[in-house]
Amino acid sequence: MSDIPVLDTRPPAGLTPGSVGANKLAKRLKRLTGQAVTDYDMIRDGDRIMVCLSGGKDSYTMLDMLRYLQEVAPVRFELRAVNLDQKQPGFPEHILPAYLDELGVDYEILERDTYSVVTEKVPEGATMCGLCSRLRRGILYRYARENGFNRIALGHHRDDIVETMFLNMFHGARMAGMPPKLRSDDGENVVIRPLSYCSERDIEKYARLNQYPIIPCNLCGSQANLQRQNIKAMLADWERIDPGRSERIFRSMTRIAPSQMADRDLFDFAALD
Repeated sequence: MSDIPVLDTRPPAGLTPGSVGANKLAKRLKRLTGQAVTDYDMIRDGDRIMVCLSGGKDSYTMLDMLRYLQEVAPVRFELRAVNLDQKQPGFPEHILPAYLDELGVDYEILERDTYSVVTEKVPEGATMCGLCSRLRRGILYRYARENGFNRIALGHHRDDIVETMFLNMFHGARMAGMPPKLRSDDGENVVIRPLSYCSERDIEKYARLNQYPIIPCNLCGSQANLQRQNIKAMLADWERIDPGRSERIFRSMTRIAPSQMADRDLFDFAALD
């Protein structure tokens, strides 16, 4: 599919398809995905999973990992890739159908003109991401309910989860991230994040190795989420100074000691003599 754009045409440094390093990378991602799915009981026998495919490196990798698990897992489950075409000007609508047809993956493309709604509601120069994501989420959740999917798979990875925690701390004065598994606010959908243990760095390398047909999320011309970009830059600096820090921060989110924090709703400090 030479007419389809990719994230980066250059292979990652020191990695080529079929090489020892490439095989180790694939095995690591598969192992971490399987571990996250097991640890959080994400997938059970008979599940019908809607795989949200945005056209970015994360969702392509997630689809690849779930297809692998579908082959080797001791439980049987269904997958359907679902993409939302929001009618952004210049959206290359041929890319995903061509890619998924070649794979032989069950899929559906939903066409909803949320772009017109967002551009009408959001003042010029303001970021469109918040309203855009809310509209997208509502459409996908509704589709899952109406079509009998009991799991919605999203491509968020470990770095997304850590970044979200710092965003909530710095700008919302609360400690909260993206859980690997959650029940949606409407109470009718279960969301899973199979890549919760995987690093963005590994995912980017894997995407470049596989030459995924990446669709950029800047077609609407809106401003980047500057707060998240600032957090990402901060964590990248930390990682350069102290490699492995992001992973340790994530691990700390899985080992919370309520009595060592200050949340009165999680621990009864008043009962202490």
